[in-house]
Amino acid sequence: MRKRILLAGILSLTCAAAAFASDAVEQRISKSLQAINPQLKAQGVSKTPVPGLYEAIVGGQIYYFSEDGRYMVQGEMIDLTERESVTEPRRKEIRLNQLATVKDKDLLIYPAKGPRKHVVSVFTDIDCPYCRKLHEHMEEMNAKGIEVRYLLMPRTGIGSPSYVKAVNVWCAAKPNEAMTAAKRGQAVPEKDCPNPVKQHMALAQEMGVNATPTIVTSNGSLMPGYLPPDELLARLQAEEADAAPRKRAK
Repeated sequence: MRKRILLAGILSLTCAAAAFASDAVEQRISKSLQAINPQLKAQGVSKTPVPGLYEAIVGGQIYYFSEDGRYMVQGEMIDLTERESVTEPRRKEIRLNQLATVKDKDLLIYPAKGPRKHVVSVFTDIDCPYCRKLHEHMEEMNAKGIEVRYLLMPRTGIGSPSYVKAVNVWCAAKPNEAMTAAKRGQAVPEKDCPNPVKQHMALAQEMGVNATPTIVTSNGSLMPGYLPPDELLARLQAEEADAAPRKRAK
C-alpha cells in the first residue's frame, strides 16, 4: 500500500512539473479533434522540446499537434543528441497512471514469497495457451520475488465463454485457486457477482493492449507475450539497473 501511495506521489509531481499548454491551445486542439469525432478530447496538453509542437493524450495514447490544432503527428519523437526516445518515458508514465485507477481489491494478486523484489501487472485470458503456460510458472515467479497482478482480458469479448470463465473465477470463494484450476482446463462452478472484468477489458483497450499475455512492469514498460521465469527476472533486473543511473542523474 505504501509503495502505491509513493508511486502516486511521484506521478503527481511529474505531472506538476510538465510545461502545460495554455487553455487556448488545448481548446484549439480539442476543437479540431471533435470536428472529426465529437467524442474525442485532448487531455494533458503540454509543450515538447520542439517549438510549436504540443503533446496531447487522446484515448489514452500520445499524439503531437501544431499550436493551431491543424496538424497532428503520430509516432515516436527521438532526441538525436541523447539518442533516446522522448515519447516512451511519457508512455510509461501514462500506463502507470492508467494502472493506478484499478484498486488492489480489484486485482488477482499472487504475492512474492519472501522479500518482494519486482511487481508485474499481467493482462491475461484464461483460454490463451501462452497465458496458461505463464501461469504454470506462478510458484517459480513468486519464489524469485516477483509479485504477479492479474487483469482479466477475455479476448473473445463480453458474454463469450472466456468472459463467463473470468467472472466465475473472480466470484469463486478462492479466486486465485479457481484461476489455477481454470488455466488447467478444469471447470469452475458458474457464479455471478459484482466484478471488475469489464473494467479490466476497458483499461486494456485504453492502454492499447491487444494481445495476451501482456506484462506491464513497475516502471510502465510493456512486455508482450510469454517469458520464462528466468528470462522475465533477467529483464526486470536489467530494467532496474538501467533506471538506477537515471535516478542518480536527476
